Amino acid sequence: MDLRRVFGWSLLLLPALSFAAGKCERLVVTGSPDAPPYLWQDPQNPKHLIGASADLLQQVAGEVGIKGEILYAGKRSPALDEVRSGRMDMLADAPLTVSELESLDYIHPPLLENDYLVWTRKDSALVYNQVQDLHGHPGALSEKSRMTQAFGMFAEQQLTLVRTPNLTQALQKLLLGEVEFVLAGRYSGMAAAQALSMANDLVARPQPVDKPGLFLAVSHNSACNDPWLRGQLAKKMTELPASGLTEAVLQRNIERWKAQQQQQPASTPKQ
Repeated sequence: MDLRRVFGWSLLLLPALSFAAGKCERLVVTGSPDAPPYLWQDPQNPKHLIGASADLLQQVAGEVGIKGEILYAGKRSPALDEVRSGRMDMLADAPLTVSELESLDYIHPPLLENDYLVWTRKDSALVYNQVQDLHGHPGALSEKSRMTQAFGMFAEQQLTLVRTPNLTQALQKLLLGEVEFVLAGRYSGMAAAQALSMANDLVARPQPVDKPGLFLAVSHNSACNDPWLRGQLAKKMTELPASGLTEAVLQRNIERWKAQQQQQPASTPKQ
């Protein structure tokens, strides 16, 4: 084997690789500003978003060699517009929807899976083993919830659900006995229940009814959107579940949110 030829080719490739890695040095990212423990506005610096999604993204971006900055861009709709236009590079918590494939590249697998559970009062007589058991029982769901399209259609056709402006109001209806159950994320429900001092009164049934992914989604109009970056992020997303980091980051951010609510009791989770 001609080692000079081998190393010669390697040296020729180095500039191309370094160009690919250096093309994008900073990702400007946004997402939902009111979805603890995943993302919410930093009370100390409202221009930034903090939470589990932000922490995991910064960890992954750092391993790829890119700085990630997670900024507030308004509520969900304006934030999406900022990313679609390319003024911001990425959404950190995009639900997978067919319509957005025209403007976003989704990184697979998702950064996080948002398990939706059935929450009831601890003294509830509701017999629940599968989602069909909820048929005929009044329930509540926050309008901000983002379920999979398949489950959304099932819920609309088979379940009796009151839509509330936010998760706080849904849980309050449950505690007051106005509904028998609430559909809420495992961790967003936990954060809300703790912030509202309801944790001892509610119970989450362990079997998820839906598992929508929260994806990193890069704008087609972002200067950072190239095959190298998408491939590196996908590799890191594949490695993340086995690392054990996700659970630790989620629990840490639930405690972080809870501590902030004790300092600012007027604020409550809005997801």
